[in-house]
Amino acid sequence: MLNLSSMTDLNHGKFVSAIFLTFSGNCKEALTFYQTCFGGILQFETFEKELQGYTEVPVVGGSLVSNSIVIHGSDLVHDEGRIPGNYMAIFIHCTNTYVRKELIEKLGFNKQDFFIANYDDEKLIEIIDAFDVRWVLCV
Repeated sequence: MLNLSSMTDLNHGKFVSAIFLTFSGNCKEALTFYQTCFGGILQFETFEKELQGYTEVPVVGGSLVSNSIVIHGSDLVHDEGRIPGNYMAIFIHCTNTYVRKELIEKLGFNKQDFFIANYDDEKLIEIIDAFDVRWVLCV
């Protein structure tokens, strides 16, 4: 399980906004490479078993936390596939689902077709705002 609380140590106990990158099956390799560039602490959360279409057990969420950058990533690609423009997102850790719901509403997602209640059990959700900016919101 991804332990976000221990990842705050390098940032003096505070969560910070970060970049979120989607990889196509090489998240662990990429974040390990970035660790050689920036230093820091790596953590990975993976599926319990292999998934069809992946050569290795995919990374659900991985994080590199260093003094100079925070990078979160995943091997799970959007439904439309990984294409230029959709593999980067702004990552925000929300302290609980109530805070996340408020943020979703502030970002303009109070539409009828977006059922916030369905996402209470999800660790990570992704939304796209009116400016086509992707947001990954974690609890």
